[in-house]
Amino acid sequence: MITAENLSFTYRGNTSPALNNLSFSIPKGELVCLCGTNGSGKSTLFSLLSGLQTPSSGTLEVGFIIAKGNEQQLRAQSALVLQDADLQIIGSTVAEDMMLAFPANDADAEATCRAMAERFSLLDHWDSPVHALSYGQKRKLCLAVSLLSTPSLLLLDEPFSGLDYPAMLEMRSIMKANKKLGLTQIVSVHDLEPVIDLADSMIVLHHGELKGTGVPEGLLSSLLEYGIRPPYSWLREHTISPWG
Repeated sequence: MITAENLSFTYRGNTSPALNNLSFSIPKGELVCLCGTNGSGKSTLFSLLSGLQTPSSGTLEVGFIIAKGNEQQLRAQSALVLQDADLQIIGSTVAEDMMLAFPANDADAEATCRAMAERFSLLDHWDSPVHALSYGQKRKLCLAVSLLSTPSLLLLDEPFSGLDYPAMLEMRSIMKANKKLGLTQIVSVHDLEPVIDLADSMIVLHHGELKGTGVPEGLLSSLLEYGIRPPYSWLREHTISPWG
């Protein structure tokens, strides 16, 4: 599904790369935890995977699409859900925000959007102004809209940040449902607790360099070295306990 070989990226005006010589692969349908402290390169990697930036060097292939020169195709098959929902919502109501994902003359758009709104428990808020939604409901709206395009890759930036406990459980349920549908998901997190038991693999970044990739059990013991706290169950018993 995803293959990176010697992938590097440097922002214009900078001399040091934001990502330096990354090589990894992710099979289709996996849920991957992307972890690292602030400034490690997680957001930059998301920008490359979603076609918002072009690699400075190396290769990145996402679903048979080579990143360099095919960014528009990458954007069409990748869905990026930002941490700040207010940066992503553009409609004035739930209905309008969802319907903007389709051409104005699409006869099936409303039925499709209503079905997605029902899946995310947003149908009762169909005509609600987006500013009246709770923080968690806004996050769900962004996620619902991203899935309307039936992406093959879903990128979630800190999806648990700011959510209360019931909303975190609901987010986990959404991720589990996506896994059953075979959707490849990469979840950028600082706190591993709510998601590590769902993860098939991990990618660990530190100062733009790849410090580890593979199954969580093989990487969790090294995380403190890079400023990342392993889950309590791992610190206590070297096990990954179900969360929730």
